[in-house]
Amino acid sequence: MREETAMAGRKVGNLLGLAVLSYLSRRPMHPYELSRTMRDNDDARSIKFSHGSLYMVFRQLEKAGFITEQETLREGQRPERTVYALTAEGRAELRDWMRELVAEPAHEYPRFVAALSLIAALPPGEVIELLTERRRRLAERRAAIRRLIDDATAAGTHPLFLVEEEYRLALLDADESFVAGFVERIANDWGPLWEAHHRSQGAPQGEEGAS
Repeated sequence: MREETAMAGRKVGNLLGLAVLSYLSRRPMHPYELSRTMRDNDDARSIKFSHGSLYMVFRQLEKAGFITEQETLREGQRPERTVYALTAEGRAELRDWMRELVAEPAHEYPRFVAALSLIAALPPGEVIELLTERRRRLAERRAAIRRLIDDATAAGTHPLFLVEEEYRLALLDADESFVAGFVERIANDWGPLWEAHHRSQGAPQGEEGAS
């Protein structure tokens, strides 16, 4: 409840706003430049954004007093672009928001957790097949992230700027470990009872126990 109250109390609750505050803490930028920087840094893997949503968040942050117009630039025949700078209130909001996100676990609703809560709707044999496919895809993702980390490190990127990728690896490892254990329990312990329950629940009226 505390996390929800804290997020609800923020003037701008979109995590894209946090990214804007963070980038503007480095130097003033106009929205197009910031969007290009986020794309160059592949931030879309962590924060969902589009050209339109970014401009909307800029307006929200300005209205909240967290950023302010610094100057308007025109380059050649291009449209005018407004450069925004972080305010003192924006810097304080950035730090407070970051402290909250790092220290306080939030209740989230991952799709896989939702599927697990309803997993009895599928027969155990099919679940094992699906989980085996999940493990294959997890391995592919892990290999891709490992390559990304290795390539970035070889190019001179400090590990501090790859910590989110290390966290993704840890999540994938935890997912794979859970799935492997789940498959083993289905195959060795739960399968027969689960199959009987599934047939009982899924049998058309009049067929249950007819054999």
